[in-house]
Amino acid sequence: MLGALWTAYTLGRALAGRHVAGAREHASGVWRLERDLRLPDEASWQHWALGHPDLIRAANVYYKYEHWVALGAVALWLLLFRVGSYPWFRRVLVLTTALALVGHFAYPLMPPRMRPDLGFVDTGVVLGQSVYGPDPRNHGLVNQYAAMPSMHVAWAVLFAVTVILATRTAWRWLAVVYPAVTTSVVVVTGNHYWLDGIVGVLLLAVAVTAVAVATRAPDPIPATPVGAGPNATT
Repeated sequence: MLGALWTAYTLGRALAGRHVAGAREHASGVWRLERDLRLPDEASWQHWALGHPDLIRAANVYYKYEHWVALGAVALWLLLFRVGSYPWFRRVLVLTTALALVGHFAYPLMPPRMRPDLGFVDTGVVLGQSVYGPDPRNHGLVNQYAAMPSMHVAWAVLFAVTVILATRTAWRWLAVVYPAVTTSVVVVTGNHYWLDGIVGVLLLAVAVTAVAVATRAPDPIPATPVGAGPNATT
């Protein structure tokens, strides 16, 4: 199921990459709206981080790999230890990603790293760790204008919520650090605006609500492992 999701999402992003008219204008609109909303200036965050090259290098590597590593880790953990929670996770993941794909088609967006006029740089190109390379055009299945919404942020929040809901140990609340770090990374690397992450989380909320309504389950993600007795601990 997840393999089919990834294939469909990748092909859909590639198709969306053929329709990027207005991506620069959309970026300008997002930038102005953020300033009207008094959101922090992403460029100033990036400029601070650029003063710490090792931090930026780590952020570039994190951006490239973390969402796939985290997806595999959370899915495997659920299947091995919380299999009763896996269907909920899978449904929310699939629906959130599908909604994001609609966003990529409806609102192509030039990421901050492609707007030096706004004060940004492409940290991947500067440090030789670019996921996309210096050419802003789309190549093959890569769509560099699929910044809205941010799936890095949406998935990170989903993974954290899953861990929190599927366990009862007090340590589970440390999971909130993960989406906070992910959001900071996508901003300082110039790959996303704050609004990309906000919209991603809103789509996640829609998906969670839709799954809850469809399943009509008051507690769709049980914390007790399947097969565990009443005295089982987490």
